Amino acid sequence: MSQIRRMNSAEPGFIAALDALLAFDNSTDVRVDAAVTEVLAAVRARGDAAVIEFTNRFDQLDVADMGALELPKAALQEALDSLTPEQRSALNIAAARVRTYHEKQLLESWSFTEHNGTRLGQKVTPLDRAGLYVPGGKASYPSSVLMNAIPAKVAGVAELIMVTPTPRGERNPLVLAAAAIAGVDRVFTIGGAQAVAALAYGTQTIPQVDKIVGPGNAYVAEAKRRVFGTVGIDMVAGPSEVLVISDGSGNPDWVAMDLFAQAEHDEVAQSILLCTSEAFIDAVAASVARLLPDMPRKEIIAASLDNRGALIKVASLNEACEIANRIAPEHLELAIEDAEPWVERIRHAGAIFVGHSSVESLGDYCAGPNHVLPTMRSARFSSPLGVYDFQKRTSIIHMSVAGAAELAPVAATLAYGEGLQAHAKSAEYRK
Repeated sequence: MSQIRRMNSAEPGFIAALDALLAFDNSTDVRVDAAVTEVLAAVRARGDAAVIEFTNRFDQLDVADMGALELPKAALQEALDSLTPEQRSALNIAAARVRTYHEKQLLESWSFTEHNGTRLGQKVTPLDRAGLYVPGGKASYPSSVLMNAIPAKVAGVAELIMVTPTPRGERNPLVLAAAAIAGVDRVFTIGGAQAVAALAYGTQTIPQVDKIVGPGNAYVAEAKRRVFGTVGIDMVAGPSEVLVISDGSGNPDWVAMDLFAQAEHDEVAQSILLCTSEAFIDAVAASVARLLPDMPRKEIIAASLDNRGALIKVASLNEACEIANRIAPEHLELAIEDAEPWVERIRHAGAIFVGHSSVESLGDYCAGPNHVLPTMRSARFSSPLGVYDFQKRTSIIHMSVAGAAELAPVAATLAYGEGLQAHAKSAEYRK
């Protein structure tokens, strides 16, 4: 059913073939661009009225005012109360683990005093207000609520506003329950580019936020890209990715299912295996063929594996790690008998899962670290979402009289060299 490609690092042209496999066109469709342009301009100019208009049009609703689009806190608690004991327990356990992990990330203010009394330091403060976009309707992403909202609350964000569409009035109780557990302050049942615009520019009802986080469709992603600068954003994410490095140990069914777990996201998700054993690659291919027909999302998995998947034979684990650093994957599984020593060889990855039991799907839901990770090779220069994304740092400079006099000639010399005489004189006045 799936024709996942086989590759070998020893073949001529392998690097070029690998780069072609990794390439993904993330440019915006002209129709998406035009629609987002219209929505952003309208919301910026007309505020609530435009939000209501677009929400009625796109979500097939018939509301007359913003009051009908904001959920009371009681609705979140009702959603939580409506869950089965198993669902409620799972959300609470996941939330507790995410909160415990992210509490370790809190940055602290600091300062030091020099010999002449000058004090230098850094003041850390949380954002005043953040916006969280959550896909809605039949889609259910309560894990995204936890992963985005909890770090914000741990950071000390004073107000967290969630937006989530309810097409045809369909509310997702798991999403709303997760919002209750995570401590979301306000929830508006709006989505699409109009929700991003409302958060970015503010309306008569929805206050402007400082940063927008959370996943969405192409319209949401483009809107986030366009409002960056007016507000902060987490990232413009690409397709989900997993890279598995194997030494031929372990169970091929496990590896096949781990590849499936990424591939079932959508047809452009990427699942790659790097393995030192040709026999194990054969076994994984056989597992793929045997297990795929029973998967509910088999068509999506097959398309993803055919389009962007690969089983790659490598000469050694050393080579596998170098290739992994070139790929810089979102998720990296070290499916290796003795995996721990190889962690140090990985320089670029959003998250590293160490050993056969450290399956990526646990990281998606309840391991504790954030599942919002850099994609499209951006792990070379960026990091997972965390508490630090909701805190900002301010430099503190308290010069003593002696300290200013000591540094004034240094600053003046550099300022004159740059042709900035006022800078130089300003410093020299402090001699």
